[in-house]
Amino acid sequence: VMKHGKDYFTDKTPFTSMEHLAEAKAVIEETGKKYMVYFSERLHVESAVAAGDMIDKGAIGKVVQVIGLGPHRLSVESRPDWFFNKEQYGGILCDIGSHQVEQFLHYTGSTDGTIISSSVANYDNADHPGLEDFGQFSVVGNTGASGYHRVDWFTPDGLSTWGDGRTFILGTEGFIELRKYCNLGIKGAGGDHLYIANGEGEEHMQLAGKVGFPFFGQLIRDCIDRTETAMTQAHAFKAAELCIEAQEKAIVLASDGGRPAEIKK
Repeated sequence: VMKHGKDYFTDKTPFTSMEHLAEAKAVIEETGKKYMVYFSERLHVESAVAAGDMIDKGAIGKVVQVIGLGPHRLSVESRPDWFFNKEQYGGILCDIGSHQVEQFLHYTGSTDGTIISSSVANYDNADHPGLEDFGQFSVVGNTGASGYHRVDWFTPDGLSTWGDGRTFILGTEGFIELRKYCNLGIKGAGGDHLYIANGEGEEHMQLAGKVGFPFFGQLIRDCIDRTETAMTQAHAFKAAELCIEAQEKAIVLASDGGRPAEIKK
């Protein structure tokens, strides 16, 4: 696409291997086109957008840690065959873990990071041995901030939405919690709940329909003006790189629907 003179916008995950990432970087260098990624768990969630704005304005001081939880509903019957082929979907940390890496970089202001530890498992899907239904990783950014992130395919059928996605952001002068898609146990509460506590007090905001999604308009302008206001190319590629690294380094905790792995001490 880029070689034919077009900017490219893709869903997550942008790549499933370092080789694919290197190829895209080379084409960017050759063509000057954009390779942007739809990291929807931040870009298309109003409470997540608001959290970024608050952090930029210093509402909680310097961010020192991000904890991200990204549970999803598996819905096996609706999934295509490639969904269960690790070579095609990239593994759980490369797939839905990519959202978590991107949020960590954004909220901490990090431009690079190091994966400290990562692990994956197939705990409950023996019929689909290629699927990883659980994953976690720890990361440290070049700002010194740390992150812990967990993703899984264990959302129960009784939950009102596909996943109780949450983000906890700790700053030197306060903290923020995001309850993105529901407020558990409160009927009709909807999503986009932001809780903040800092030196001025504490507050709960329900932000659905009140913030909007500025990324998309900014991206259109960036394509026209050749600017980088929506997301830098370096940021998109670094998020892609770190989620692949986490996947490649991951220890397997269990496989084949729960068979414990032998982990070297």
